[in-house]
Amino acid sequence: MLRWAGRRLPTGLFARSLIIIIAPMVILQSVLVYAFMERHWQTVTRRLSASVAQDISALVEILDSYPADPGYETLGRIAERMNLDADVLPEAPLPPLPARPLFSILEPTLARELRRQVGRPFWFDTSTDSRIEIRVRTDHGILQVQTRRSQVYASNSHIFLVWMLGSSLVLVTIAVVFMRNQVRPIARLAEAAESFGLGRDIDFRPRGAREVRRAGYAFIEMRRRIERAMEQRTAMLNGVSHDLRTILTRFKLSLALLDDGPDADALRKDVDEMSRMLEGYLAFARGDANEPAGPVDMPEFLDDLRSDAERAGHGTTVSYTGDPVVIVRADAFKRCLANLVSNAARFGDRIAITGERDARWLTVHVDDDGPGVPPASREEVFKPFVRLDEARNVDEGGSGLGLAIARDVARAHGGDVTLGEGPLGGLRATVRIPV
Repeated sequence: MLRWAGRRLPTGLFARSLIIIIAPMVILQSVLVYAFMERHWQTVTRRLSASVAQDISALVEILDSYPADPGYETLGRIAERMNLDADVLPEAPLPPLPARPLFSILEPTLARELRRQVGRPFWFDTSTDSRIEIRVRTDHGILQVQTRRSQVYASNSHIFLVWMLGSSLVLVTIAVVFMRNQVRPIARLAEAAESFGLGRDIDFRPRGAREVRRAGYAFIEMRRRIERAMEQRTAMLNGVSHDLRTILTRFKLSLALLDDGPDADALRKDVDEMSRMLEGYLAFARGDANEPAGPVDMPEFLDDLRSDAERAGHGTTVSYTGDPVVIVRADAFKRCLANLVSNAARFGDRIAITGERDARWLTVHVDDDGPGVPPASREEVFKPFVRLDEARNVDEGGSGLGLAIARDVARAHGGDVTLGEGPLGGLRATVRIPV
């Protein structure tokens, strides 16, 4: 039962906080209304009705005891002292009692008291707002009594309900405004954390309650530590890159002084491969986290990839639907898609690049007509330095970092890269990032 209720409760902090505030208020007021209706409203109405029924019973006794009262003047004077208007009508059949309203308290209470106090056939009409007419059959005719509605019914009790509901609305309004102001800083903190994870800058200042401000300052300090660590790693990798490139440059100069021959060509090939592998390793380790995100024309962006693939001798098609402008880190995202296109070009002859943007996501598919990847190995190939064909020459198979870099870039944008079956018969690599 608790799990069923938990699945149907709202998931937002603002809505849940309002429920925490409003639910006890509703329960308390429901109890108060029930107690008021049961103990006060009904009790007061019953006592008022009993008092009027007793007065009418007394008038019936007077009418029976003094039937010779000329014009029933004495009966009228006594009724006036009771705040009643009494008259005796000729004998006539009493009409049936009118239908009782669904939630009325007066009709059943008055009928019960007249039946108990008077004990004679009666009829009454409570349809008017100000007065009530009651008729009782006696031995001398029909006793007609009219009285004010306030003498029989606690008519002002609804003021208590109106006051209670009005005050509840005021309290709920105050709670909504207060909770919205309390939840807004938490939402801003979540947006700042999400933007930081996507590499976007945001002007965030801690606000709100003391605990929320503490969480905000902790986030700012954490962001500074991460940025310092990234700067230190970048500086270290730049130093390593500079040193290794210096050594490779010396190798190239030494090879340039050697005579041409099979051994020299093999060494040059190894040095070139070492340069490519070094660039790949540094790109994977360094990433592009320091690159700011900005608007990119995605159709033009994908068309550049098509041109690069066609220059390499691979037939490539591009299609795009949706809003063309997307906020991404351009260099990093190009590295991601270029690695996927390069992977498709390595194993296939035809390549299809399809982009689509909706209200929440940018999705790019890279399809090829190659042999594909077995379903059991589609997660394994994203691991660094993993190549499916271990016997394949490194020159042909690459360093095993292309897909790892692509997924790392996509996840840095808050998305992911997945592999599946493509419409061209080969592999489909799908990049999906939030916009």
